[in-house]
Amino acid sequence: MTETIDPITLAVLAGRMEQIADEMDATLFRAAFNPIIAEAHDASHGLYHAQTGDTLVQGKSGLPIFVGVMSFAVKAVIDKAAASGDLADGDIYIFNDAHMGGTHLSDMRLVRPYYRDGKLFCYLASVGHWHDVGGAVPGNYNPSATEAFQEAFVLPPVKLARAGVVNQDIIDILLRNTRLPQSAMGDLNGQLGALDLGVKRLDELLDEYGAETVARALDALGDRAETLMRAELSTLPDGRWEAVDYLDNDGITDEALPIKIALAIDGDRMTLDFEGTAPVTAGPVNIARPTAVATAYVAIKHIFPDLPANAGVMRPIEVRVPEGSLLSAEFPAPVGGYTETILRMIDVIFSAAAQAAPDRVVANAYGTINALSIAGKRANGQPWVMFSFYGGGHGGSVESDGLNHGNAPISTATIPPMEILEAAYPVMFRQWALRPDSAGAGRHRGGLGAVYEIEVLEEKAEAFLFGERGRFAPQGVAGGAEAAMNAFHYEQADGWHAPPLASKMLGIKLRRGQAVRLETPGGGGYGDASERSAEAVARDVSLGYLTPETATAMYGAAWKDIPQ
Repeated sequence: MTETIDPITLAVLAGRMEQIADEMDATLFRAAFNPIIAEAHDASHGLYHAQTGDTLVQGKSGLPIFVGVMSFAVKAVIDKAAASGDLADGDIYIFNDAHMGGTHLSDMRLVRPYYRDGKLFCYLASVGHWHDVGGAVPGNYNPSATEAFQEAFVLPPVKLARAGVVNQDIIDILLRNTRLPQSAMGDLNGQLGALDLGVKRLDELLDEYGAETVARALDALGDRAETLMRAELSTLPDGRWEAVDYLDNDGITDEALPIKIALAIDGDRMTLDFEGTAPVTAGPVNIARPTAVATAYVAIKHIFPDLPANAGVMRPIEVRVPEGSLLSAEFPAPVGGYTETILRMIDVIFSAAAQAAPDRVVANAYGTINALSIAGKRANGQPWVMFSFYGGGHGGSVESDGLNHGNAPISTATIPPMEILEAAYPVMFRQWALRPDSAGAGRHRGGLGAVYEIEVLEEKAEAFLFGERGRFAPQGVAGGAEAAMNAFHYEQADGWHAPPLASKMLGIKLRRGQAVRLETPGGGGYGDASERSAEAVARDVSLGYLTPETATAMYGAAWKDIPQ
């Protein structure tokens, strides 16, 4: 065990270190050029162990999926530095290789060693979703990719800076491999600024408390997280529970892809075994093993929300990812649609955990970010790429109805506001509204999905969709009903059309005045619908959440007796 540190000092240091990561988050959000970082907060910062790369501290505003996956990114840098033997103070590594660092190629990672008195103390890291990193499809969500090279420019860990001197050649390569070099340069400068701030704040902290005390605090926080996790697991029943759900297809072949889990609890340990999951696919719904492990961490944090965000939480948990499955893809398998796969992983973990501890778990959320890119050229010839993700309903819980039109449970990001998107790109939102009748019924219903209808204002454009839940609805738990499925349509001269693969399509040609429409899923219901009060049903009807016909079909006619 770690040498004892008094609890007051530990609490103060924990808060100070979290504040460092939070300030790094805020610095990038304010400086970034692209709305996916600046508005949606698709980025993250943290402090990582000098030898293992384990997460020590993570900012509270960044994406939770990055908490676990960035430890693999830092470990990749540690291994690279060990092999080359030339790590120095002021070095900064940069890369986007998803098979080494997790997630997908749009996420650019910067890793910087932090030295104290000539000795490596920890690593600082920054990750942000760049707007465009080359590849066949603007915005990089290529639903027909069959290898990573068709998704984006692939950069392994290389030194952007050596001992504080930036290598301009690396920047030149990066800017030559993007459709939006100004945006990329702005985001890169924002990430460099965040790392500089992290170094400054760590210097101040260690000046005040000393490196030895801070190091002891970091060790103690990991140990206490492990102790808390074991205590939580010990309160749950021992047993083994299974669940399975499906991806619509891989974007190439129209076949459903199972993601299966067996969740087992034995005393103060948990095992998450994904044996039976579909094999690696031709299309880009694969994920690398680091991403799978990080996703398990995110799901666990949802189930046990009071636990701290560091690697100690995962010590009592074994994640078994079968080799050859779409959860452990090897380079150069395409992984661009990782968001869809990890959302389904979270769904099956929740569905299995609900059988063991239904009071701790919410029903399935809407289960797709609906990565939609619309791109073209302005009248002056300047290219534009509008990439964004879209919201939907969250699942009902033991305490309440699900959240209407929230963001995916893999993130704390926000959906970019309509006003920001319309100001930045030549589009107009004809509709941005809640989707009636989309929530799963239950004692506590799911949240509502949304309807987005986006019209093109330039002469022509091209759209690309990478979504899910077009054929398999978000599930309820504890007897709750499933929610409405995803629906996408695009406008042509002869009317509205739907994609043959339901949720994925490449190269949709649009002319001025034509539009695309997303109708996103709701969240699954919690508990039997017969237990929902007539007053709650009547309120949903009065608010327009339910049409009268659907309300009667889902809940019976008792709501009609409630005075309106």
